[in-house]
Amino acid sequence: MSYMKTLADRPSTEREMIPRTLLWGMLALALSALAITSFAVLTDRPATGKPLAGTVIAERELILEGRSAQAVTVYSADGTLLADMDHGGFITVIQNAIQRARTVARVEGNPPIKIVKYDNGRLVAEDPASGASIELYAFGGDNKAAVERLLDQK
Repeated sequence: MSYMKTLADRPSTEREMIPRTLLWGMLALALSALAITSFAVLTDRPATGKPLAGTVIAERELILEGRSAQAVTVYSADGTLLADMDHGGFITVIQNAIQRARTVARVEGNPPIKIVKYDNGRLVAEDPASGASIELYAFGGDNKAAVERLLDQK
């Protein structure tokens, strides 16, 4: 029996799946991120990357009603039909994001959201019911234009 080695005693013929230097590098990256974050918190470093405050130049309350994976119907706050889109594109994305925020916040029903345009170029979808806020100008000019059409539509 001594001639038979156990599996643990045999040298592995397989190469390491993840090289040891890569593992040390990943550990160094994680510890560096932790150190930088801890330093920022401990020194009360001001937050960066927050959108600049601005003055509201246009605001509209809308009700977004999702009908399927792509279809969305848009109503004004008083119930007037503004758009019925079989392929809502970015408007459907906004509706899905708001619906997810409402599910997490346990909001019942479908209250209106606000589309707010600021003087500094920001365009924001705000949901007072769930507290969600989506910076719409960050998704590109075409998507921003689609929302601005709803904002300007009578």
